[in-house]
Amino acid sequence: MSEATFEQANMMLKLYELRREPKLREARDWFAANFHVKTGEDVMRLCPPGSMENTYMRMVLGYWEMTASIANRGLVDEDLFFENTGEPWVVFEQVKPVLAAWRTMFANPNFFANIETYCKRLEEWREKNSPGANEAMRKMLGEMMQTAQPAKAQAAAN
Repeated sequence: MSEATFEQANMMLKLYELRREPKLREARDWFAANFHVKTGEDVMRLCPPGSMENTYMRMVLGYWEMTASIANRGLVDEDLFFENTGEPWVVFEQVKPVLAAWRTMFANPNFFANIETYCKRLEEWREKNSPGANEAMRKMLGEMMQTAQPAKAQAAAN
């Protein structure tokens, strides 16, 4: 295990503080519960430009892309970051189905490349330290998304 510096530990605490900001927390809660898209059309329906949902989506994706950029540059100890931040992996899993379309739409092959790079390294780290964890987490996330769909449909019907 690597040794984090005092400065890196403070960076982690600052990033955690930012995660707790009320508006970002609200956006993160919304994203986790609702951002289950498969196509660009799904994104436009769920998060039309100018909507609060669009703002929430951009807040969550912007925050985690920024933190991944910090981690990818070695500004925070990798073990410390991986041990304490699994949420960007979940966010990336939710974005994966539309990532290629976004990269084409924005003519930017590096769109969300920081979070993608971070998640690849996290999965390697996780597999080394806890073999099978990635597969178990993907299964659990899939089950959570399946459970969320009927609940959302029921809420919409009421």
